[in-house]
Amino acid sequence: MNLKQVVIGAILLTGALVISPLAAAQTEAASTTAANPLAQADKDFVQSASMSSSTEIDAAKLATANSEDKDVKSFAHHMMLDHTKLTAQLKMAAPHGVTVPKDNSDTALLGSLKGLKGKAFDEAYITKVGVEGHKQAVAAFEKEVAQGQDAKLKKAAESALPTIQKHYQMAQDLAAKKGVTQ
Repeated sequence: MNLKQVVIGAILLTGALVISPLAAAQTEAASTTAANPLAQADKDFVQSASMSSSTEIDAAKLATANSEDKDVKSFAHHMMLDHTKLTAQLKMAAPHGVTVPKDNSDTALLGSLKGLKGKAFDEAYITKVGVEGHKQAVAAFEKEVAQGQDAKLKKAAESALPTIQKHYQMAQDLAAKKGVTQ
């Protein structure tokens, strides 16, 4: 088994865990060592990108349980797969000594979705996670492309940006299809 398979396996295993109340404490991303200082723009990107993907994965799990709509479940499944890959790519791009959090989901956002079912869940999920979440992610990835200092992180952002933009468009299309106001 190569390192990439081990990392992906670890991410999938981590992603399979149920969100616990202990996850409320946000993990600080991008700690550095004296030998490997990281520019603030890059630290911000690692924090934002890891939180975005972690939230997408956890919200997608909620969608599989709380939604009754096949389109919403399909979108959620797609997000879970793509964001698991994006997390692995971010970890591979992070310089030695930089910590990429394993689970730093937006617990307030996930908490607002947990009690919802059916159409109420679908509307909140599409709006908060699908549309707004990807709008913020696009901005974070664009900022890293423009201002990032670490070449590998910047390249990872450039590589992932089309996928994040596609997700944003997919979320907007799903919102339109389901009559969810944006």
